[in-house]
Amino acid sequence: MTIVSVRHTLRRSCAACAKSKHRCDLSTPTCSRCVKRKVLCVYANEPLTATPAVVRKSTIAMGRSFERSGTFSSVDPFDSYPQTRLPRAQVQRLIHSFLHKIAFEYYPLDLNAASNPFLISWWPLALGDPALFHVCLQTACLDEEMRVCKGFNVTELLMDNSADLLRRIAETQSTKGLHSSELLMADSVALLRHKVSDATLAVQDGTLNSIITLASIEFGKGNLKVAQMHVDAVRRLVNMRGGLNSVRQTSPLTARMITWVSMIVVGRPVFQTRDDFGLGEGIPPIPEWQIDVTAFHHDLSELNIPEIDFVVANILVRLRNVFKRAEKMPFSTTSLHDLTSFVVHRLMLSAPNPEDSLASPLTESIRLALILYMFIMHGATYYPHAVISDKLAAELMEILKKADTLPHQYCSLDVWIVATGLVSSAGTSCYQFFVDRAQAVSNSLSLENWDDALVHIRNVLWLEALEAEATFRPHWHYSMAPGTKPPMRICRSPRTTFTGYICMRPGLIESSP
Repeated sequence: MTIVSVRHTLRRSCAACAKSKHRCDLSTPTCSRCVKRKVLCVYANEPLTATPAVVRKSTIAMGRSFERSGTFSSVDPFDSYPQTRLPRAQVQRLIHSFLHKIAFEYYPLDLNAASNPFLISWWPLALGDPALFHVCLQTACLDEEMRVCKGFNVTELLMDNSADLLRRIAETQSTKGLHSSELLMADSVALLRHKVSDATLAVQDGTLNSIITLASIEFGKGNLKVAQMHVDAVRRLVNMRGGLNSVRQTSPLTARMITWVSMIVVGRPVFQTRDDFGLGEGIPPIPEWQIDVTAFHHDLSELNIPEIDFVVANILVRLRNVFKRAEKMPFSTTSLHDLTSFVVHRLMLSAPNPEDSLASPLTESIRLALILYMFIMHGATYYPHAVISDKLAAELMEILKKADTLPHQYCSLDVWIVATGLVSSAGTSCYQFFVDRAQAVSNSLSLENWDDALVHIRNVLWLEALEAEATFRPHWHYSMAPGTKPPMRICRSPRTTFTGYICMRPGLIESSP
């Protein structure tokens, strides 16, 4: 996908009004003049005078109308949403699926239809952007097509990444005549090629949203090179916009999704982080990240562990303080996502070269355990992190094996690390290693049950959450009674009871029932 160089513009009027040098009323998703002329209305930047409350009511009303009548005709008799090559009834069904299911699967941080950003900002933008509209329908269409694949059980879909399974799924879809997602993909790419060839349209939020979503879709299909190509395109577009900070000003949701999905697809951070005070370009810390110097040194001495790398120690101490504050005043799920993104990016960006023989096994085991713990508490958002989590769990296993060659006495830190490894490695070949290690730690510290282990875990790092103990306890119980059935892997966040989660690995796109 060729991207033209462009100078960042602060213009708020739509492209059509700017080109004809007419005054634009800045209405969204389409200004009044474009409505009268029946032309495409696109904004390089979101108008400052946009009225999201009105758009939100319109989107919610559309969904409620569908629930009452099973059709959108009573709300939108002229089908004013962007046209596609799919039958009208199918488009309406996919719209309903996106508004009532996909939006909450992509953003389970907010299950309120009146405030979920995919409903109040993403979807209204899609109604005025044919490319993004096609991408939205494609996410719903893929979900629908996977659900009609008969004869494949959920476990097989989740755990088997083989090309043979993918071929059988494709054959099943082909025999049923299910080619809608491919049609939507072709049209999405064609529309995006047109947008990125225009200097004004290339840097729009809708363009960024479309391309990063296509990256996640291709990653889920196993087309890793195509997915990484899309991520590279998004990175260049962000630079053309003036950096991640500029994108965040017009669309925090776009900035969040870009950084998160890019990291998942590439397997490493694509964007930098700001410093601990929120200065610089990149992913910012949450306000609760700030602590005074005296608190830092006091908390560091309480850990009672050997000296570790400053970056890792700094993050561990600050997380302990953030989680303690959260016990009195819980932060929002959006803040948890921002915290997780910042911490994971900072830890991965500061990691030494894997071939560095001087790297401390203790520091690196804590670094990896911190990343995995934040992934666990965060849950699946935008796109699941199962692939990168599996990779890091395997790295943690190898580092712990290396650490075992050195004299060591088990302590609370070991309990926390192995508990995190247990949950993160569930369903992988590394799981048995952490089960065996949990048994060794329990025997050394005379831990008789999960409650004994939790005391040690709380001494290191623990975030009180709705389902936190329910996420960790079954794995610890299994390590103490390995003859029982191992617990299933859970992809949703321990902070929510929402069960319509997505759990995907490269080559598979599967949703829970």
